[in-house]
Amino acid sequence: MFVKLNDRREFRAKVLGSDKLTDIAVIKIDASKLPAVSLAPPQPLRVGEWVLAIGSPFGLESSVTAGLISATRRSLPCDGAMPFIQTDAAINPGNSGGPLINMRGEVIGINSQIYTRTGGYQGLSFAIPINVARQVEQQILSTGQVRHAKLGVRVQDVDQTLAESFKLDKPAGALVSDVEKGSAAETAGLQSGDVVLAVNGHVVDLSGDLPAVVGLAQPGDPIALDIWRQGARRTLHARLDDATARTIPKADARAPDPKGRLGLALRPLQSDEMRESGLAAGLLIEGVSGAAARPGVQAGDLRLAIDGQPVTTVDQASVVAGRSAKSVALLVQRGGMKMYVPLRLG
Repeated sequence: MFVKLNDRREFRAKVLGSDKLTDIAVIKIDASKLPAVSLAPPQPLRVGEWVLAIGSPFGLESSVTAGLISATRRSLPCDGAMPFIQTDAAINPGNSGGPLINMRGEVIGINSQIYTRTGGYQGLSFAIPINVARQVEQQILSTGQVRHAKLGVRVQDVDQTLAESFKLDKPAGALVSDVEKGSAAETAGLQSGDVVLAVNGHVVDLSGDLPAVVGLAQPGDPIALDIWRQGARRTLHARLDDATARTIPKADARAPDPKGRLGLALRPLQSDEMRESGLAAGLLIEGVSGAAARPGVQAGDLRLAIDGQPVTTVDQASVVAGRSAKSVALLVQRGGMKMYVPLRLG
């Protein structure tokens, strides 16, 4: 892994540790007297605050975009481990890992992902809160690994109709829609249909507030849950599970396996794909890892050339890539746009 600074110097980086659940890693480079940004102190974020996002979208280095905080505790269906900061600052492939900065110049988050139907920015960008990143960093530096707690429930927001159905006086809390078998939640007696109103005395207003508290706890920590069940309030006590001990689902046998120095799974374009793309030849990228994943190459991109040499077959691509020493320039087409993506090989 290499780190490129704003003055174009490059350093080989050592990965001290990483955490797949939050997509956070701690790296180290052999350099001194480097400028550093300030991390925001723990304080509530406000919807409507202006923020800046810095990154290298599509390889355009040190790009800055501006936007507003759209939500401060957004829980995503595909990632319930933590609440995200939602913004409308333009984020595109290559922005991931860049800082989200407030108007005081403090880092409040790490840009992580977007919601899109086109592969590009559509106004919904999400960042990992800096307090979550700092906790991951502290665990990696102190123990070399990261542990996350898990309660074992699936929750959703309570709207007015649900509040009336459950005889709540207002639409608030985290409605439990499912309880995992054998989990800490089941042991504590949580049931589908319960509404979690508070955790350890902290009010749960939105469903994302529950994973926010659980995600910052440690496996084995005791928690008190104030819940609403059948028109009455009661308190349950749970001891949190270890999220890292969860069963990892097997990979889909049909999923492409990225291979080679570039980390690409490729196949030739079919006739209908050629007509749609307007190309006479090329390769479809079905899977990405390693060297190709770092600069933002995506599954679905069309691979046209390596170092200026057109490639039309998978074997030809392997031969051309094998002759490259340290880096290659990959010409891809995404939508109707062609661009070169620089890949540094290990």
